[in-house]
Amino acid sequence: MIKKNQNSGRNRYYSLSNKLRKEGKSSEEFEILFNNLSLEEVIGLKLELASKFGLRGKMYGLPIWYSLRTIVKDAVLKYAVSATRSKREAARFLGLHEQGFNNLLRKHQVDNYFEEEVDKGSE
Repeated sequence: MIKKNQNSGRNRYYSLSNKLRKEGKSSEEFEILFNNLSLEEVIGLKLELASKFGLRGKMYGLPIWYSLRTIVKDAVLKYAVSATRSKREAARFLGLHEQGFNNLLRKHQVDNYFEEEVDKGSE
């Protein structure tokens, strides 16, 4: 009999999909359609939709080209935390040392993004 690793941390409660569904921003049907798009198509479509409400060439009020690195890092950090069982595992997944990973979590406020979900889940 194979024993399943019982190693689980706070991350087990973090899920982007669940968070967005509870906020009414996603559904199972939407995620099925969304999954058929490439990452490039998702980014392009999001930018196209956002440009309809642009502010003097600055979608979301910031220059997209110069903000891409930060936007992508933020998204990848959220994914890594939601896809792993612990922060240590997420750091290893990204190839980062724990201290550097923890600094990035604080800088990008990843815990705050998921915090409301964890608080509701523990009640």
